[in-house]
Amino acid sequence: MNNPIIEIQSLSKKYKEADFFSVNNLSLSVNKGEIFGLLGPNGAGKTTLISMLCGLIKPTSGSFTLEGLTYKSSAHAIKKTIGVVPQEYALYPTLTARENLMYFGSMYGLKGNDLKQKINDSLDYLGLIKFADKRTDTFSGGMKRRVNLIAGILHEPTILFLDEPTVGVDVHSKNVIIDYLKQINQKGTTIIYTSHHLAEAEDLCSHIAIIDNGAILIQGTPGEIIEITHNAHTLEDVFLSLTGKELRDV
Repeated sequence: MNNPIIEIQSLSKKYKEADFFSVNNLSLSVNKGEIFGLLGPNGAGKTTLISMLCGLIKPTSGSFTLEGLTYKSSAHAIKKTIGVVPQEYALYPTLTARENLMYFGSMYGLKGNDLKQKINDSLDYLGLIKFADKRTDTFSGGMKRRVNLIAGILHEPTILFLDEPTVGVDVHSKNVIIDYLKQINQKGTTIIYTSHHLAEAEDLCSHIAIIDNGAILIQGTPGEIIEITHNAHTLEDVFLSLTGKELRDV
């Protein structure tokens, strides 16, 4: 039975002086409890879409709701229920991991022993407890990525937006992050996830939408979209079939 937690209707975004829409008349529903993958090449519109859903930028047209709420009427309530983990590190480099997390936790109204315990438990699970009091500018990319993730989930959001959560990390860090995301999801958090790691997305996501030029090309479970795409055996086959093989990193 469908139980939408995010509903998007004809959403579009065109930046000032841009020639094309970054998101173009996009409609989509995400059900509660899913790990939903937004996949697409560079410039497809993934980050713009997530930025609108997080309230960071305003749509040009169209509408959406998160748990039935809109930013126009319920911005404060929405911001308390969502978590955002950006691709860029949102950390203060001269603060320790613990100090960063105390700061971000306090922004969500967390305090006292409850906040300290959540920080300790998260750092321990992600293999960072012995580095808790080290400055984050001494951390590797994988360590920063893990602290970045904790900062976005301390307040136990209902919806978590992740933009490339495993980019630039080694295999060990990636596996720890993926396991942590699965645990968060099992506790009830709906996850919206973007990535260029297609094998990772195929394994992690319960539902996927591939977008390009701001529009959805295909959506469904990983198994469904592989099955309906001619000569496709993996999600990467589907991706290349739909978006072509032209280089996008120029």
